[in-house]
Formats: sequence, structure tokens, C-alpha cells
Amino acid sequence: MNFLFKYCHSLEQLNLSNFNISNVLDMYHMFYRCSSLKELNLYNFNSSKVNNMYHMFLGCSSLKKINASGFNTRNVIDMNHMLYGCSSLEELDLHSFHTDNNLSI
Repeated sequence: MNFLFKYCHSLEQLNLSNFNISNVLDMYHMFYRCSSLKELNLYNFNSSKVNNMYHMFLGCSSLKKINASGFNTRNVIDMNHMLYGCSSLEELDLHSFHTDNNLSI
């Protein structure tokens, strides 16, 4: 899923709550510089196999809310700059995030 929505400048809202990602390993740059994205629903993401979330939301400057409450980050080893530049972020629930294996956050 690398670069999947990269530079989608006009994208404002996205609901991926039923997206099947059970075999995905990499999500780096997935939403990179989606500068108009305001709300993102990632609830129920089965991210148990993902090991790379590098720059995943970098530059999403209009993003106000991310529902990532179902994220499983136990196998992620790189979250470097994952939320860098998300200057409008108002709501983010990270209670399910585990960073024990992360080499870089």
C-alpha cells in the first residue's frame, strides 16, 4: 500500500473502516501530502502484519481527525515522521498503539 493515496491533494474525507489489509506489510507514504484530507476513518484496520508506517500521514496539514483505534502496531518497526506536518490534528486515539518494537518513531 506504499504511495497509495500519495499527493491526493483534493481528497477531503476517506472511510476505509472495512478495507481488508490483513496481508499488508508496508504502508509508508500511504497518505503522504494529502493536504486537503480532513477526516480519516481507519477503524477495524487489521494492521497486525504491517512493519513499516514511515511517513504514512506526513504533510496532511488539514487533517483534523484520525480514527485509528483498531490499529495493531505490535510488528511495526518504523513509524518515523508518521504524523509530521499534521498541524491541524485535533483528535487522535492512540490507546491501541504499541511501540515496543519500533526502531524509529
